[in-house]
Amino acid sequence: MDKTITAYAKPLNKAEREICQLLATEIERHLPEAEGKIWHRHPVWFLDGNPVVGYSKLKDCIRLLFWSGQSFDEPGLAPEGSFKAAEARYTELKQVKKKDLKRWLGKAREIQWDYKNLVKRRGRLVRLGEGSEQ
Repeated sequence: MDKTITAYAKPLNKAEREICQLLATEIERHLPEAEGKIWHRHPVWFLDGNPVVGYSKLKDCIRLLFWSGQSFDEPGLAPEGSFKAAEARYTELKQVKKKDLKRWLGKAREIQWDYKNLVKRRGRLVRLGEGSEQ
């Protein structure tokens, strides 16, 4: 695992640090081909240069974000922002359900919108693998 990802959680309180450590471990386990790094000051994992999953410390929780998560059609993920992202928020380690996380990570690999080329396409998202534009 990238040392900067490990370092991200060090200044957090114990509960937040445990959540981050679990998320990082599970992401690395279920998306071993993904490149994890700090991007815009938060841990993010990329597949072929496209961001697919990451997490960040918010004021009162740790937010797990899937860039294409609205297309997963999964309970437990709430829409986030004006594109296709969806999130789950955690305040305690026991809230992280590994079975759900594993399923979501599998969908993160299979269902991707092309965020890598968002600027080039002037804000228009294209779903990868289907050639459809939305």
